[in-house]
Amino acid sequence: MPPSREQCIQRDRDDPLARLRDQFMMPDGVIYLDGNSLGPLPRDTPAALHAVITQQWGQDLIAGWNRHDWVGLPGRLGDLLAPLVGAGLDEVLVTDSTSINLYKVLMVAVQSARSRDQDRTVIVSEAANFPSDLYIAQSVAEACGATVHLAADGEDALAAVDARTAVLLLTQVSYRTGRLHDMAAVTAAAHAAGALMVWDLAHTAGAVPINLRGCDADFAIGCGYKYLNGGPGAPAFVWAHPHRQHPVTQPIRGWFGHAAPFEFSVDYRPAPGIGAYQSGTPSVLAMVALEHGIRTVLAAEPLGGVAALQAKSAALTELFIDLVTPLATTYGVRVVSPLDPARRGSQVSLAHPHDAHAVVQALIDRGVIGDFRAPDIARFGFAPLYTRFVDVHDAVAHLAAVLDSEVWRGPRYAVRAAVT
Repeated sequence: MPPSREQCIQRDRDDPLARLRDQFMMPDGVIYLDGNSLGPLPRDTPAALHAVITQQWGQDLIAGWNRHDWVGLPGRLGDLLAPLVGAGLDEVLVTDSTSINLYKVLMVAVQSARSRDQDRTVIVSEAANFPSDLYIAQSVAEACGATVHLAADGEDALAAVDARTAVLLLTQVSYRTGRLHDMAAVTAAAHAAGALMVWDLAHTAGAVPINLRGCDADFAIGCGYKYLNGGPGAPAFVWAHPHRQHPVTQPIRGWFGHAAPFEFSVDYRPAPGIGAYQSGTPSVLAMVALEHGIRTVLAAEPLGGVAALQAKSAALTELFIDLVTPLATTYGVRVVSPLDPARRGSQVSLAHPHDAHAVVQALIDRGVIGDFRAPDIARFGFAPLYTRFVDVHDAVAHLAAVLDSEVWRGPRYAVRAAVT
């Protein structure tokens, strides 16, 4: 039998990670289950941004680039983030967006693979990968004279890797279903077939233990606004294995990726190592916000780190599934996320037989914030830094009430905003 509300409250009292919720400005009366799309605001971020705006920028003006080492933010934040993704110092760079960084590393990976074997002209991925990743893969293929092969799912994608494959591109956790790939096993299989491995960590960095060096991946990218709590449109990050950093021929060769930007040379000379993946001027305000977001995750280190966060995530998602399962028979909702917690990220996705979008909108009206992914997925994220067990219990109670009353059939819930 699923636990009662009182038992969930007791689990929160016993949870050693519970105090980490105090790092965030969580609105009263809201159950926030959308941190897999946008993390909440850390309490320290407004004051930090205010100081940068009024003191560093306001008083120091352009001297801030040297006085406060704004120019070093991409590398400093990369080093701060490195332990969360299993990378070493000077291997991660915080810069640009996930799409731009993916374009950079895919171009490098395809060119590297083809330099070894001209017959390797295929980028393999899965059709259920995030659309932006697929669009970037298609643009890289067009630029390089390559092709993109989209398999039905991750397992089929791995099976499709052969002597013609240049790169296998996968997202560690599916944005739709929450399915978690075994990074080490997939990377090893891709390498055994002679292909390079590119990982998108957008739905795992800060929530799932990642060991890029340990699994010997080639490249990885990820975003800063989900589990890293960096704010809307926060900068992304890029990682390249040290043996993939020299020489770098990434295609967006901006002046900040130059070995000596202030020489103002007309000829490009790449910066050493991961620095060559930088392109334009870093966004200082966005970087400062992301730094404080990353620190909210690092605050879990004395309590067991990301492994402890993943264990709590597994418990939260398991509770949600246990509570939701009885609704399947009555209302037709179906859990589409893996039931095995070892194969599931920090989210659970439900399919609704009629209108998942309307159900999500009705829940939002009741203070339960999830999101919708076309065509039929209601998606709920369980960020262990701030999600409580009682939140899970209450969210399912609200879901049951919405389904039972059929309030979701109201015409206003059929209206779709620009962002769902």
